This record gives sequence, C-alpha cells and structure tokens, in this order.
Amino acid sequence: MATVELRFSALPEHVRTARLVAAAVARRAGVDEAVLDEVRLAVGEACTRAVGLHQNGGITAPVQVLLIEEEKQFSIEVGDEAPRSSPGDRAPGAAGEEFDAEAEEDEMGLAVISGLVDDVEVTAGEHGGQIRMTWPTTSPAAALS
Repeated sequence: MATVELRFSALPEHVRTARLVAAAVARRAGVDEAVLDEVRLAVGEACTRAVGLHQNGGITAPVQVLLIEEEKQFSIEVGDEAPRSSPGDRAPGAAGEEFDAEAEEDEMGLAVISGLVDDVEVTAGEHGGQIRMTWPTTSPAAALS
C-alpha cells in the first residue's frame, strides 16, 4: 500500500495543483483512464470546499490530501481543520443567514462530489472534517499492457 500526502495552504490557486497530482497518482495506481476526469473534478470540488471552510473560519492550517493506493482500489482523503457545530448551536440573526448560505454552498459541493464518485464518505466534527472518495483499480500490469 502506497500513500502520497499533499499539504497546501488554504488558497484557491493551490487547488489546481492538487487536482493534477491526484490525477497523476490515480493513473499510476491503475484507475481507469475514462474515470480520471471524474477524479480531477471530485478532488477539485473537495479541495475548493476545504479551502473555503478554512478561509471562512480564519484557519491558517494547511489542507491535507492523502492519495492512497490499496489492493484493487484507490482512495483520496481531503481533510480540513474547520470545526463543525450543529445548526441549533448558532445565534439567530444576520450571522445565522450567513451560516445558512455557507451551509447551502457546502451541501451543493457535497452533492456534486456524490454525483461524481460512487463511494464517498463524509465525516465532520469539532476538530475538522474529511471527505474520502474511492475508485476501483485494475492491476498496474494490466494497465500497462
């Protein structure tokens, strides 16, 4: 099992690099060539979401992307350090309306990712969140022949 770890500061201009690295590692891991565009788009969406959460929360920690090659599957985990609280914990008013807009945008991003990737797990808590996306692979030897 091989793992590539990528960390980048939460700036939109770094998302493109994450997409390119993810596609290159996915290709090497044996992800079907026809699925690579979906990998690029899903990683771009997940990283853009993490960057937005960091920027909105004033978090200076880097966004973390793990590219994990396992037997017969390739996974990408995009992690953020933005704490999540339940909607009932927030105060009503203008801040609540801003929270609603951010939550709606967040849900839209997750819907796009779910549309691109069959196997998606989303976790979130007080220490941040993670999106894990998994694709099947062919053996590297079969991919080269």
